[in-house]
Amino acid sequence: MNKTKFSVLMSVYYKENPSYLDESLDSIFNQTLKPNEVVLVEDGPLNEELDNVINKYKNKHECFKIVKLKENMGLGKALNEGLKYCQYEYVARMDSDDISIPNRFEKQISYLEQHPEIDMLGSNIAEYDEKMTTITGHRIVPENNNEILKMMKKRNPFNHMSVIYKKNRVIQVGSYIDMPYFEDYYLWCRMAVDGCSFYNIQENLLQVRAGLSMIERRGGKKYNKYILNFQKAIKNIGLINGFEYQKNIFIRYVISNIPKKIRMYFYKKILRKKEGSF
Repeated sequence: MNKTKFSVLMSVYYKENPSYLDESLDSIFNQTLKPNEVVLVEDGPLNEELDNVINKYKNKHECFKIVKLKENMGLGKALNEGLKYCQYEYVARMDSDDISIPNRFEKQISYLEQHPEIDMLGSNIAEYDEKMTTITGHRIVPENNNEILKMMKKRNPFNHMSVIYKKNRVIQVGSYIDMPYFEDYYLWCRMAVDGCSFYNIQENLLQVRAGLSMIERRGGKKYNKYILNFQKAIKNIGLINGFEYQKNIFIRYVISNIPKKIRMYFYKKILRKKEGSF
């Protein structure tokens, strides 16, 4: 039994791939350091295939808790509801289609035990194609608090599926708020303004699906609206000033509206590192 108890928080909805969910849950329950509870939010009614996967693990693990929402509420609201059912102070985030390496929690909890002043801890990730057969790059995030705060004004300095945070600090800033595509990032921003301390372990602790579909979602007129809403929100809380707001909008609009193939090249060659390049 680990000294520091912690929860894992996930959300799933009907469009997600059952085999991906199976792999994701398997990676959680086969950690070298087992979570004390896993809270999975069913964001609206699912389907038989997803239900079968969930029941498979529910029948094996008493620590597996299911929170059912009557209708699809969106990621932010689903996570906010699920957080209410997490009974431990440390909460680890996990996506339903990614894979945690076997010693992810062991490394993160060990670091948090040695550095109790840290309010949120993340890591680097290895990105794969959607079939998890080929590494497409690595998302390397800044390590220490000052570097993280500097980057936060321009780009997300965390890989959201890698973080473990203190529940009380998240609740203190209002928990998750509905902000499509930016639910986690907006939470980090409010935590930063509230004076939270951050750190990123400089190791790949997760294998993440980041194929063409992810890049496709980050473009177009609809996505532009979400960009504007988010940038307005972080300006209103004082994270960025007017000049930084205008600069961010310009850069993100350009990237959002370039052709998909060029946007894919930008993400791969500029925002990511290749295997063996770090």
